[in-house]
Amino acid sequence: MSVQELLQLPENSRCADCGQAEPVWASCAIGVFVCLECSGVHRNPKIGKVKSIQLDYMEQDIVQFLQSRGNRRAQEEYEAFVPPYYYRPTEKDCKVLREQWIRAKYERQEFRSGERCRYAVDFKEGVLWKKGRNKGQFLERLFTFSESDGMLTYCTKDKRNKPKGRFPIRSLNATFQCEKMELEHGLEITCVQGGRTRSIYVYHKDGEEIVTWYNVLRAARFNYLKKTFPDTPEAELIPKITRNYTKSGYMEKTGPTQRERFKKRWFNLDSEERKLLYYKEPLDPYEQGGIFIGSGAAGYQVTEGLPNGMKGNKWTAGITIRTPQREFILTCENSKEQKDWLQVLRAITARPISTHDTGGRAPEIIP
Repeated sequence: MSVQELLQLPENSRCADCGQAEPVWASCAIGVFVCLECSGVHRNPKIGKVKSIQLDYMEQDIVQFLQSRGNRRAQEEYEAFVPPYYYRPTEKDCKVLREQWIRAKYERQEFRSGERCRYAVDFKEGVLWKKGRNKGQFLERLFTFSESDGMLTYCTKDKRNKPKGRFPIRSLNATFQCEKMELEHGLEITCVQGGRTRSIYVYHKDGEEIVTWYNVLRAARFNYLKKTFPDTPEAELIPKITRNYTKSGYMEKTGPTQRERFKKRWFNLDSEERKLLYYKEPLDPYEQGGIFIGSGAAGYQVTEGLPNGMKGNKWTAGITIRTPQREFILTCENSKEQKDWLQVLRAITARPISTHDTGGRAPEIIP
């Protein structure tokens, strides 16, 4: 069987590590087919040699090795005991997540046995660099996670007993924001405090360390969800451990009377929590306001365009979100952005509301 015939097998038609279609590289050490981006991580002495399927000559012994292995057999071996809370990155995820997933599998071989995983810990302490109040300034802070307290805290090293911030696991979310933060290992951590969402932005120069923190928090969230919703199938809990924003970006909005001047704001859409939050600047610690996106059956509606007689400021591609309480009027920079926002917002209104959507809490509308 030739390499091209091996690629036609369903199990080899996607990258073994991120799932991207039509992989064009082969690992001569692991025996898997991977995409261009993932091949760069494989190309190191601790994992092994890779070859281009299109450009390199494949010796017969390599072809035979690939035939004896392939993506399915390698995954059965190297992913045999991946814990349910461990985040499996896709082709859309940032580089550090994909890199550490590959290194965890093949270099550190973390998932070949069922021994206690390094991420399911009762306590973790370490230094992360946190964004301060001044733009672009990151400060060294000591972070502590305690399973017994159900809390992530941070403080300065000299004031361990006086936390500067506390993030309860019950409402915590963590998502990589490398592009928004302009940092290769940038992580956003949020929690709900007093009805508002607090955000902090942290990073660590070591990719393994920041991804370890991320999965420690996911493990803690998974345990919390299992205790809180004991009758819910595990497969339904996994998407709610942590959430990436479905869509983020700038839109302009007017105020509640619809006479206020349209102002440019940064929006984050959290589909799992059904919240569209907006900020004056992308890295602000608190949102200025937000919209709970309920279901169409409950009177929520997302329509294209602006009310009759209304004009936006600089942008004219309008969106109207109707809730039982009020209308929210937004404009997008262009018709493509308008179409993308309409698609993701309408997908939420088409979905029934469940207790998981709001963490068991009543939905809130933030002015």
